Amino acid sequence: MDGHRFVDEVMRRGAVGVISEFDRPEKFQGSWLKVADARVALAKAAAVINGEPSHKLDLIGVTGTNGKTTTTYLCFALAEAAGVKPAMLTTVEYRIGEKHEEAVRTTPEASDTNRFLRQAVDVGCKMAAMEASSQAIDLHRCDWLRFRVAIFTNLTQDHLDYHHTMEEYFDAKKKLFDGRLGEAPASCVINVDDEWGQRLTAELKVNNQRVITTSQRDSNADFTANNVNVSLMTGTSFLLNTPNGQRRITSPLVGRPHVYNMLSATAAAVELGYDMDSIVDGLSKCIGAPGRFERVQHDGDFAVVVDYAHTDDALLNTLKTARELTSGRIITVFGCGGDRDKTKREPMGRVAGENSDLVFITSDNPRTEDPMTIIKKTEVGVGPTGTQYFSISDRREAINKAIAAAKSGDVVIIAGKGHETYQIIGNEKFHFDDREVAREAIAKRSEH
Repeated sequence: MDGHRFVDEVMRRGAVGVISEFDRPEKFQGSWLKVADARVALAKAAAVINGEPSHKLDLIGVTGTNGKTTTTYLCFALAEAAGVKPAMLTTVEYRIGEKHEEAVRTTPEASDTNRFLRQAVDVGCKMAAMEASSQAIDLHRCDWLRFRVAIFTNLTQDHLDYHHTMEEYFDAKKKLFDGRLGEAPASCVINVDDEWGQRLTAELKVNNQRVITTSQRDSNADFTANNVNVSLMTGTSFLLNTPNGQRRITSPLVGRPHVYNMLSATAAAVELGYDMDSIVDGLSKCIGAPGRFERVQHDGDFAVVVDYAHTDDALLNTLKTARELTSGRIITVFGCGGDRDKTKREPMGRVAGENSDLVFITSDNPRTEDPMTIIKKTEVGVGPTGTQYFSISDRREAINKAIAAAKSGDVVIIAGKGHETYQIIGNEKFHFDDREVAREAIAKRSEH
């Protein structure tokens, strides 16, 4: 949408001037500043107008394909445990202390972010953590923010409808770390079990930037985890190795992927000077973000888990975690979004087929595409695996049938939406919550 269409209206409403990439119209009455890139100018202006609030906070930026939201929640929790008043911007919600509102987008526009950070400063926050999506970075929404710590979680295929290639996708993420947004972060926390993380580490060290590495495989990394134990009932425990010694961690979060998130948040907290006792306490209490391997509570002898996994790598991690936790079958319900990266449909189907015992392919925000067309593309990945599957475009029906099919010891994974409470069909958004639908399906099953 071109903002120039609204120039007359905003001037009538009291705007004092216009920043534009175009020449000033002859009949325009008011201040007009021509710039090379309006988005870059917006970010700088937003920072200055709000008193550069990121300079008054320990700001943590979290980027990567998977794990951003949970890592941000963990950073928030560790600050609270250390007695530091925090704020956060996530895919799920925007929160300042106890006050929160539903998120509009993962990373807000620069004007909204700076306004939020100013409000956080005004009420006494000393730390803020935010997700930095690749599109937001590319669109200059994070320009001129001063990050105390930047975290890289991982990089796997996603958003190629926007970035076109993995190289472009990586380069967008890298901007958060290398100073192209205005100022390089003081510390960079990077998961080096990810091959793109290894590359990012090497490239940043060439520039003599401070890099802190995390790993579950490389004992030479700065923060590592071993002796990992995972339970669907009690969560995850592991031995945390840090430059300051070892600690045993027990967390309600379930799954090895969350160990990576905890390592990243811990490294960031140490960089901010939080003591290890408070970090251990914070990790033990943080339940993470809603819709991230979230168990639907019920009294049956099978498990139902709702997860946000919407890439092949995230789905693989979720299904691997489920496999570790059950001796029964894995029943997977998932779909692929419409009007989005079409190249991930077959890979997601293949991952579901290879790591499940029964698959239900369904709709997940089909938008303006025909749901069955999306499903057919996904079937191309599932079919060759030999795993039994059913294609049901109605997501509610698919969830009902999956839960009806569950036997003692099975785990039903409902993937793709997580915390989302809507289904987008055409251009309309309808209420739809996987957790609510799952509970309804469980209730129906118990009636029979």
